[in-house]
Amino acid sequence: MTKGRLLIVEDDFDISNMLRIYFDSQGYETIVVDRGEEALDACRRQQPNLVVLDIMLPDIDGYEVCRHLRSNLRTSHIPIIFLTQKDERSDQIAGFEMGADDYITKPFDLQLLLLRVEGALRRAGWLSLTSPVTGLPSGKLIEEQLRAIIRREQWSVLYIGINHIDAFNDVYGFVAGDDVLRFTAMLLAEVVDELGSGGDFIGHIGGDDFIVISTPDAAPQIKARLTQRFNEEVETFYSFRDRERGHVQVMDADGTHRKVPLMTLTVGLTHHDAAPFADIREITEVAAEARRRAAQGA
Repeated sequence: MTKGRLLIVEDDFDISNMLRIYFDSQGYETIVVDRGEEALDACRRQQPNLVVLDIMLPDIDGYEVCRHLRSNLRTSHIPIIFLTQKDERSDQIAGFEMGADDYITKPFDLQLLLLRVEGALRRAGWLSLTSPVTGLPSGKLIEEQLRAIIRREQWSVLYIGINHIDAFNDVYGFVAGDDVLRFTAMLLAEVVDELGSGGDFIGHIGGDDFIVISTPDAAPQIKARLTQRFNEEVETFYSFRDRERGHVQVMDADGTHRKVPLMTLTVGLTHHDAAPFADIREITEVAAEARRRAAQGA
């Protein structure tokens, strides 16, 4: 298991390659891009835990990348460390005003940068802002979004869970289970990118529970596509033998064997007009009940 997923946005190959090698050696998963637009796409699709962002880029500058990330619900929580040759006080102030979490100038000390990265990740963890497995918003960020939608109309909540993941973990181990959770997070991002809008929100509640906040028009399509793609693509996490059999064999505490189907996705869907919601707990209760009915085939 990695310490986290870092996105390095740097157009100087020597620097980006050095950072990739260094952070890989420190136990991080490192993604490298050299354009601002590529950085925005990578943040939407791969949900890094932190972005190391050069200001001077060939297309849009780092300030513009930071502004886009902070204005999008799906990326506004990601810590950003600016990396630049500029050392003027005004440039640093501009970066912080845009929403950067930290600022380090070139030439830099790798160990110092590592400490800055670790500090930003710790702060995000202490605030319960993101899931350590998927990098998606969790805890307080989900609660904030639910409180916001109570005050408006035309919203839909998808409450998403993975069936039979406990049996999968029993057979393949928790590391493989975390891979399934990360796959689910990436799938959510891809489907919401395809069928939703920039204002949609994706969160990881915990365990195998996820949430998407979208619109009544897009939500049913998102639900159908998510279910279809997950049920088709999750089979790649199983061995050939289990795929052929269509189940895994699990031994219970009493030593008996039972057959457990392959994982599938269940999505509960609720809309703004399902009830007169006065509290976010009411939204989650209704959405959870919709998911339970969906799991039972109702």
